[in-house]
Amino acid sequence: MDGNWEWVPSTESTLAAKTAFLFPGQGAQSVGMAAELCEKFPVARERFDQAREQLGYDLLAICTGGPAEQLDSTAHSQPAIYVASLAAMEQLDATHPEVVDACVVTAGLSLGEYTALTFAGALSFADGLAVVAERGAAMQDAAEAEPSGMVSILGMDLADIEAICKEAAAGETLSVANLLCPNNIVISGAVAACQRAADLADAGGAMRVIPLAVAGAFHTDLMQSAVERLEAVLESVDLRPPRIPVISNVDAEPHDDPVEIRRLLGEQVVSPVRWEDSMKKLLADYNVAACYEIGPGRVLRGLLRRIDRKMKCENATA
Repeated sequence: MDGNWEWVPSTESTLAAKTAFLFPGQGAQSVGMAAELCEKFPVARERFDQAREQLGYDLLAICTGGPAEQLDSTAHSQPAIYVASLAAMEQLDATHPEVVDACVVTAGLSLGEYTALTFAGALSFADGLAVVAERGAAMQDAAEAEPSGMVSILGMDLADIEAICKEAAAGETLSVANLLCPNNIVISGAVAACQRAADLADAGGAMRVIPLAVAGAFHTDLMQSAVERLEAVLESVDLRPPRIPVISNVDAEPHDDPVEIRRLLGEQVVSPVRWEDSMKKLLADYNVAACYEIGPGRVLRGLLRRIDRKMKCENATA
């Protein structure tokens, strides 16, 4: 957890107020993450020890020492963020169990949905790690099979961006991949199509156009080969109804049927992440007084401020 973070309730009623937990996705990783966390909290270190035994390599060493190229690979970053986020959760539970006990709903961005499901009891830690490791490896292989990428476009609405994608595709794959918050949308597709779209967005008055440092076109049909591998490993693990609602990335709704959850997790890899809608659902339906971003980075806190500036969001950072 960030050494500067301390949860200080403003009133007695805040202590018992409902909370929501948000778990980050790929891109939140950075070399050095989880080092202080595991040094101070043996219970957090135990998560990485379990991961080393299961995966057959030292995931914590990659998190803390890199190199960045190794940590940033999809095959490593996905299990790294999953384990680091759950290690941060162990720290939060050890230091502020009342915050954890007050959690009534959870969500995770793309990969983070697996962390949310694990926290909610739908997956065991080991089963979640097995699925995430295969998901990361499968998505890395799909990305390497065809050059592709993602571009963040700020300051344009969805209709304009969809029109740009249609014009820029020119027969190649290109579509909206992440709907993160108002006027913050990520597109994904073939490299040349992404470049054409970036040029059109620049010319069309976008506030910023940012090519993302990712392996490939996540959340598009270019990831279809990863879906088949993911569905196979999902069928091999025990998936239970979550004990609290977990908002799905695909439709911004909670689900308690394991069969439906499996289907949506497969669909998620090739479907847009509806994060803004998910947050609006979470805030509208569950009467939470505070949200907590649990894991590396502070991306979700920033997105939430763009969706609802009044909602309190703290970080329990790996």
